[in-house]
Amino acid sequence: MRISARADYAVRAALQLASSGADGPLKAEAIADAQDIPHKFLESILNDMRRGGLVVSQRGGNGGYRLAKPADSISIADVIRVVEGPLVSVRGVRPPELSYSGPAESLLPLWIALRSNVRQILEGVSLADVASSQLPAGVAALADAPKAWVNP
Repeated sequence: MRISARADYAVRAALQLASSGADGPLKAEAIADAQDIPHKFLESILNDMRRGGLVVSQRGGNGGYRLAKPADSISIADVIRVVEGPLVSVRGVRPPELSYSGPAESLLPLWIALRSNVRQILEGVSLADVASSQLPAGVAALADAPKAWVNP
C-alpha cells in the first residue's frame, strides 16, 4: 500500500488543527509552515477537507481553518477518504467489484482481507489519538513488532 503525499499532507494538516484545539482558526500559511507543506498544495487539500465536512473555514483577519468536529470523532481513514477516495482499490476498482478466474480466483478474498485490515487500523485511530501520541494498543503493538520496519 502506498500513502500519497496528498494523503500524508492532509493527515498532517488535520493533526496540526487537532493540536491547536480551541485556540481559534489556523491560517493555511501557518499550517503549511508548521508541517513543511507547499502552501498552494495545502490550499487544495484544505478545500477538499472543507467540502468533505472535516474542516470549516472562516474569512477575515481572524480567519483560518478549524476542525468541523472534535478530533476524537475524526479517524485517519476519514481524512484519507476525503482527499483520496477509497482506502484500498485495485486498478482503481474496489475489491468487491472485481472478479478473477482460474488460479487467480483467490486473489479476490486476499484483496478484501487487505482492505478489511487497512480499514480496521485507519478507522480505529482518531486524530486525537495521534495528536496525543496515544495510539490504540493494537496499533502500537503492530508498530513495535520487530519486523515492522524491516524490508524482506
